[in-house]
Amino acid sequence: MSTTEPSGAPDPAATDVRDALLSPADVRELAAALGVRPTKQRGQNFVIDANTVRRIVRTADVRADDVVVEVGPGLGSLTLALLEAADQVVAVEIDDVLAAALPSTIVARMPERALHFSLVHSDAMHVDELPGPAPTALVANLPYNVAVPVLLHMLDRFPSIERTLVMVQAEVADRLAAGPGNKVYGVPSVKANWYADVKRAGAIGRNVFWPAPNVDSGLVSLVRREPPKTTATKAEVFAVVDAAFAQRRKTLRAALAGWAGSPALAEEALVAAGVSPQARGESLTVEEFARIAEAKA
Repeated sequence: MSTTEPSGAPDPAATDVRDALLSPADVRELAAALGVRPTKQRGQNFVIDANTVRRIVRTADVRADDVVVEVGPGLGSLTLALLEAADQVVAVEIDDVLAAALPSTIVARMPERALHFSLVHSDAMHVDELPGPAPTALVANLPYNVAVPVLLHMLDRFPSIERTLVMVQAEVADRLAAGPGNKVYGVPSVKANWYADVKRAGAIGRNVFWPAPNVDSGLVSLVRREPPKTTATKAEVFAVVDAAFAQRRKTLRAALAGWAGSPALAEEALVAAGVSPQARGESLTVEEFARIAEAKA
Protein backbone atom coordinates (compact mmCIF):
# COMPACT_ATOMS: atom_id res chain seq x y z
CA MET A 1 0.00 0.00 0.00
CA SER A 2 1.32 3.43 -0.88
CA THR A 3 0.00 6.84 0.11
CA THR A 4 0.53 10.08 -1.74
CA GLU A 5 -0.49 13.66 -1.11
CA PRO A 6 -0.06 16.59 -3.52
CA SER A 7 3.05 18.46 -2.41
CA GLY A 8 1.69 21.84 -3.37
CA ALA A 9 -1.07 23.71 -5.14
CA PRO A 10 -1.01 26.10 -8.11
CA ASP A 11 -2.66 29.51 -7.99
CA PRO A 12 -6.34 29.01 -7.00
CA ALA A 13 -7.34 31.62 -9.59
CA ALA A 14 -6.21 29.25 -12.33
CA THR A 15 -9.34 27.10 -12.04
CA ASP A 16 -12.95 28.14 -11.68
CA VAL A 17 -14.67 25.74 -9.25
CA ARG A 18 -17.80 25.90 -11.41
CA ASP A 19 -15.84 24.20 -14.20
CA ALA A 20 -13.87 21.86 -11.96
CA LEU A 21 -16.07 18.79 -12.28
CA LEU A 22 -15.50 16.40 -15.15
CA SER A 23 -17.76 16.57 -18.18
CA PRO A 24 -18.38 13.56 -20.46
CA ALA A 25 -15.77 14.94 -22.87
CA ASP A 26 -13.29 15.45 -20.01
CA VAL A 27 -13.69 11.84 -18.88
CA ARG A 28 -13.10 10.48 -22.36
CA GLU A 29 -10.13 12.77 -22.94
CA LEU A 30 -8.53 11.78 -19.64
CA ALA A 31 -9.07 8.10 -20.36
CA ALA A 32 -7.59 8.46 -23.86
CA ALA A 33 -4.56 10.36 -22.57
CA LEU A 34 -3.92 7.65 -19.99
CA GLY A 35 -4.61 4.79 -22.39
CA VAL A 36 -7.38 3.62 -20.06
CA ARG A 37 -10.01 1.27 -21.40
CA PRO A 38 -12.67 0.47 -18.79
CA THR A 39 -12.58 -3.24 -17.94
CA LYS A 40 -15.41 -5.55 -16.96
CA GLN A 41 -12.98 -7.43 -14.71
CA ARG A 42 -12.82 -4.48 -12.33
CA GLY A 43 -16.36 -3.33 -13.01
CA GLN A 44 -15.14 0.01 -14.30
CA ASN A 45 -17.98 2.29 -15.33
CA PHE A 46 -16.97 5.92 -14.93
CA VAL A 47 -19.57 8.52 -13.92
CA ILE A 48 -19.67 11.27 -16.55
CA ASP A 49 -22.49 13.46 -15.25
CA ALA A 50 -21.71 16.37 -12.91
CA ASN A 51 -25.30 16.62 -11.70
CA THR A 52 -25.20 12.97 -10.64
CA VAL A 53 -22.03 13.28 -8.56
CA ARG A 54 -23.36 16.42 -6.85
CA ARG A 55 -26.61 14.57 -6.16
CA ILE A 56 -24.62 11.73 -4.59
CA VAL A 57 -22.75 14.18 -2.35
CA ARG A 58 -26.04 15.81 -1.25
CA THR A 59 -27.70 12.45 -0.60
CA ALA A 60 -24.66 11.34 1.40
CA ASP A 61 -25.13 14.42 3.62
CA VAL A 62 -21.45 15.28 3.28
CA ARG A 63 -20.59 18.09 5.68
CA ALA A 64 -17.90 20.73 5.76
CA ASP A 65 -16.05 19.03 8.63
CA ASP A 66 -16.24 15.49 7.20
CA VAL A 67 -13.28 13.29 6.39
CA VAL A 68 -14.58 11.20 3.50
CA VAL A 69 -13.05 7.98 2.27
CA GLU A 70 -13.85 7.09 -1.34
CA VAL A 71 -13.20 3.61 -2.71
CA GLY A 72 -12.52 3.30 -6.43
CA PRO A 73 -12.29 6.96 -7.48
CA GLY A 74 -11.39 6.08 -11.05
CA LEU A 75 -10.75 9.25 -13.05
CA GLY A 76 -11.99 11.49 -10.22
CA SER A 77 -15.54 12.53 -11.13
CA LEU A 78 -16.99 11.90 -7.68
CA THR A 79 -13.72 12.81 -5.93
CA LEU A 80 -13.91 16.38 -7.20
CA ALA A 81 -17.52 16.74 -6.06
CA LEU A 82 -16.60 15.41 -2.63
CA LEU A 83 -13.74 17.90 -2.37
CA GLU A 84 -16.22 20.72 -2.95
CA ALA A 85 -18.15 19.71 0.17
CA ALA A 86 -15.88 17.88 2.64
CA ASP A 87 -12.90 18.94 4.71
CA GLN A 88 -10.73 16.01 3.62
CA VAL A 89 -11.06 13.27 1.00
CA VAL A 90 -9.01 10.07 1.05
CA ALA A 91 -9.33 8.00 -2.13
CA VAL A 92 -8.45 4.30 -2.27
CA GLU A 93 -7.59 3.11 -5.78
CA ILE A 94 -6.24 -0.29 -6.85
CA ASP A 95 -5.53 0.49 -10.52
CA ASP A 96 -1.90 1.54 -11.09
CA VAL A 97 -2.57 3.98 -13.93
CA LEU A 98 -5.61 5.60 -12.32
CA ALA A 99 -3.87 5.92 -8.95
CA ALA A 100 -0.87 7.61 -10.54
CA ALA A 101 -3.00 10.11 -12.47
CA LEU A 102 -5.58 11.16 -9.90
CA PRO A 103 -3.45 13.56 -7.79
CA SER A 104 -2.53 15.48 -10.94
CA THR A 105 -6.17 15.71 -11.94
CA ILE A 106 -7.06 17.17 -8.54
CA VAL A 107 -4.25 19.74 -8.72
CA ALA A 108 -5.18 20.73 -12.28
CA ARG A 109 -8.92 21.06 -11.76
CA MET A 110 -9.31 22.07 -8.12
CA PRO A 111 -5.94 23.46 -6.96
CA GLU A 112 -7.39 25.30 -3.98
CA ARG A 113 -8.51 21.94 -2.55
CA ALA A 114 -5.50 19.84 -3.50
CA LEU A 115 -3.97 19.83 -0.03
CA HIS A 116 -7.27 18.42 1.32
CA PHE A 117 -6.85 15.28 -0.80
CA SER A 118 -4.78 12.15 -0.31
CA LEU A 119 -4.54 8.89 -2.18
CA VAL A 120 -4.02 5.34 -0.98
CA HIS A 121 -2.86 3.07 -3.79
CA SER A 122 -4.13 -0.31 -2.64
CA ASP A 123 -6.85 -2.92 -2.84
CA ALA A 124 -9.55 -1.66 -0.46
CA MET A 125 -9.89 -5.18 0.96
CA HIS A 126 -6.32 -4.86 2.28
CA VAL A 127 -6.65 -1.37 3.74
CA ASP A 128 -6.53 -1.35 7.54
CA GLU A 129 -5.38 2.24 8.08
CA LEU A 130 -5.76 5.56 6.33
CA PRO A 131 -3.67 8.74 6.39
CA GLY A 132 -4.82 11.77 8.35
CA PRO A 133 -7.79 12.07 10.70
CA ALA A 134 -10.19 9.16 11.16
CA PRO A 135 -12.80 9.01 8.39
CA THR A 136 -16.33 10.10 9.28
CA ALA A 137 -18.04 9.15 6.01
CA LEU A 138 -17.71 6.64 3.19
CA VAL A 139 -18.96 7.53 -0.29
CA ALA A 140 -18.22 5.28 -3.24
CA ASN A 141 -19.26 3.94 -6.62
CA LEU A 142 -18.60 0.23 -6.06
CA PRO A 143 -18.38 -2.40 -8.79
CA TYR A 144 -21.00 -5.09 -8.26
CA ASN A 145 -18.55 -7.99 -8.02
CA VAL A 146 -16.81 -6.61 -4.90
CA ALA A 147 -19.41 -4.21 -3.50
CA VAL A 148 -20.57 -6.20 -0.48
CA PRO A 149 -17.19 -7.46 0.79
CA VAL A 150 -15.59 -4.02 0.34
CA LEU A 151 -18.45 -2.28 2.12
CA LEU A 152 -18.42 -4.70 5.07
CA HIS A 153 -14.61 -4.55 5.30
CA MET A 154 -14.59 -0.75 5.47
CA LEU A 155 -17.38 -0.60 8.06
CA ASP A 156 -15.56 -3.18 10.17
CA ARG A 157 -12.09 -1.65 9.96
CA PHE A 158 -13.14 1.97 10.39
CA PRO A 159 -15.73 2.30 13.17
CA SER A 160 -15.39 6.09 12.99
CA ILE A 161 -17.37 6.04 9.73
CA GLU A 162 -20.78 7.37 10.77
CA ARG A 163 -22.49 7.76 7.40
CA THR A 164 -22.10 5.75 4.21
CA LEU A 165 -23.57 6.13 0.75
CA VAL A 166 -22.65 3.63 -1.91
CA MET A 167 -23.72 3.37 -5.51
CA VAL A 168 -24.04 -0.26 -6.53
CA GLN A 169 -25.89 -2.44 -9.01
CA ALA A 170 -29.64 -2.12 -8.33
CA GLU A 171 -29.92 -5.80 -7.43
CA VAL A 172 -27.15 -5.45 -4.85
CA ALA A 173 -28.81 -2.30 -3.48
CA ASP A 174 -32.07 -4.21 -3.04
CA ARG A 175 -30.30 -7.02 -1.18
CA LEU A 176 -28.43 -4.69 1.15
CA ALA A 177 -31.54 -2.72 2.05
CA ALA A 178 -33.96 -5.66 2.30
CA GLY A 179 -35.68 -6.44 5.60
CA PRO A 180 -36.77 -9.78 7.10
CA GLY A 181 -39.43 -11.49 5.02
CA ASN A 182 -38.29 -9.93 1.75
CA LYS A 183 -37.44 -12.51 -0.90
CA VAL A 184 -34.00 -10.94 -1.49
CA TYR A 185 -33.19 -10.63 2.23
CA GLY A 186 -30.02 -12.58 2.89
CA VAL A 187 -26.45 -12.56 4.14
CA PRO A 188 -25.59 -9.03 2.88
CA SER A 189 -28.78 -7.64 4.44
CA VAL A 190 -28.11 -9.12 7.88
CA LYS A 191 -24.41 -8.33 7.99
CA ALA A 192 -24.94 -4.73 6.89
CA ASN A 193 -27.56 -4.40 9.62
CA TRP A 194 -25.00 -5.46 12.20
CA TYR A 195 -23.24 -2.13 11.59
CA ALA A 196 -25.92 0.27 10.48
CA ASP A 197 -29.48 1.21 9.66
CA VAL A 198 -29.72 0.53 5.93
CA LYS A 199 -32.10 1.92 3.33
CA ARG A 200 -32.40 2.54 -0.41
CA ALA A 201 -31.62 6.17 -1.18
CA GLY A 202 -32.46 6.48 -4.87
CA ALA A 203 -31.95 5.05 -8.33
CA ILE A 204 -29.28 5.92 -10.90
CA GLY A 205 -29.82 5.55 -14.63
CA ARG A 206 -27.41 3.89 -17.02
CA ASN A 207 -26.71 6.94 -19.18
CA VAL A 208 -24.65 8.73 -16.51
CA PHE A 209 -21.86 6.16 -16.91
CA TRP A 210 -19.20 5.55 -19.52
CA PRO A 211 -19.36 2.92 -20.78
CA ALA A 212 -23.07 2.55 -20.04
CA PRO A 213 -23.61 -0.67 -18.02
CA ASN A 214 -26.30 -3.16 -18.96
CA VAL A 215 -27.80 -2.94 -15.48
CA ASP A 216 -29.36 -0.17 -13.42
CA SER A 217 -27.70 1.19 -10.29
CA GLY A 218 -29.02 2.23 -6.90
CA LEU A 219 -27.91 4.29 -3.93
CA VAL A 220 -27.78 2.71 -0.48
CA SER A 221 -27.52 4.75 2.71
CA LEU A 222 -26.06 3.28 5.89
CA VAL A 223 -26.11 5.19 9.17
CA ARG A 224 -23.90 3.68 11.86
CA ARG A 225 -25.55 2.33 14.99
CA GLU A 226 -24.45 0.12 17.84
CA PRO A 227 -24.46 -3.62 17.03
CA PRO A 228 -26.90 -5.88 18.86
CA LYS A 229 -26.14 -6.35 22.54
CA THR A 230 -24.84 -9.89 22.86
CA THR A 231 -22.11 -11.89 24.54
CA ALA A 232 -21.42 -13.62 21.21
CA THR A 233 -18.70 -12.20 18.99
CA LYS A 234 -19.40 -10.76 15.55
CA ALA A 235 -17.64 -13.76 14.01
CA GLU A 236 -19.91 -16.15 15.93
CA VAL A 237 -23.04 -14.29 14.85
CA PHE A 238 -21.92 -14.15 11.21
CA ALA A 239 -21.23 -17.90 11.29
CA VAL A 240 -24.90 -18.47 12.17
CA VAL A 241 -25.99 -16.12 9.38
CA ASP A 242 -23.82 -17.90 6.82
CA ALA A 243 -25.13 -21.32 7.88
CA ALA A 244 -28.77 -20.22 7.86
CA PHE A 245 -28.64 -18.86 4.32
CA ALA A 246 -26.41 -21.57 2.86
CA GLN A 247 -29.56 -23.69 2.78
CA ARG A 248 -32.15 -20.94 2.93
CA ARG A 249 -35.10 -23.12 1.88
CA LYS A 250 -34.60 -25.43 4.84
CA THR A 251 -35.94 -24.80 8.31
CA LEU A 252 -33.41 -23.45 10.76
CA ARG A 253 -33.39 -26.76 12.61
CA ALA A 254 -32.05 -28.41 9.46
CA ALA A 255 -29.99 -25.51 8.08
CA LEU A 256 -28.10 -25.02 11.37
CA ALA A 257 -27.48 -28.72 12.02
CA GLY A 258 -23.92 -28.57 10.71
CA TRP A 259 -23.18 -25.38 12.62
CA ALA A 260 -24.60 -26.73 15.91
CA GLY A 261 -23.38 -30.32 15.56
CA SER A 262 -26.74 -31.98 14.95
CA PRO A 263 -30.39 -31.08 14.26
CA ALA A 264 -31.19 -31.69 17.94
CA LEU A 265 -28.47 -29.32 19.12
CA ALA A 266 -29.62 -26.73 16.58
CA GLU A 267 -33.15 -27.00 17.93
CA GLU A 268 -31.88 -26.63 21.48
CA ALA A 269 -30.07 -23.40 20.61
CA LEU A 270 -33.05 -22.05 18.69
CA VAL A 271 -35.50 -22.74 21.50
CA ALA A 272 -33.12 -21.15 24.01
CA ALA A 273 -32.96 -18.07 21.75
CA GLY A 274 -36.73 -17.86 21.50
CA VAL A 275 -36.73 -18.69 17.78
CA SER A 276 -38.96 -21.34 16.22
CA PRO A 277 -36.94 -24.30 14.90
CA GLN A 278 -39.37 -24.34 11.95
CA ALA A 279 -38.55 -20.75 10.96
CA ARG A 280 -36.26 -19.92 8.05
CA GLY A 281 -33.33 -17.55 8.02
CA GLU A 282 -35.10 -15.06 5.79
CA SER A 283 -37.55 -14.26 8.59
CA LEU A 284 -34.98 -13.40 11.29
CA THR A 285 -33.54 -10.05 12.35
CA VAL A 286 -29.86 -9.58 13.11
CA GLU A 287 -30.79 -9.44 16.81
CA GLU A 288 -32.35 -12.90 16.58
CA PHE A 289 -29.26 -14.29 14.87
CA ALA A 290 -27.22 -12.83 17.72
CA ARG A 291 -29.42 -14.56 20.29
CA ILE A 292 -28.95 -17.90 18.52
CA ALA A 293 -25.15 -17.48 18.51
CA GLU A 294 -25.24 -16.54 22.19
CA ALA A 295 -27.42 -19.55 23.08
CA LYS A 296 -24.91 -21.97 21.57
CA ALA A 297 -21.92 -20.21 23.08
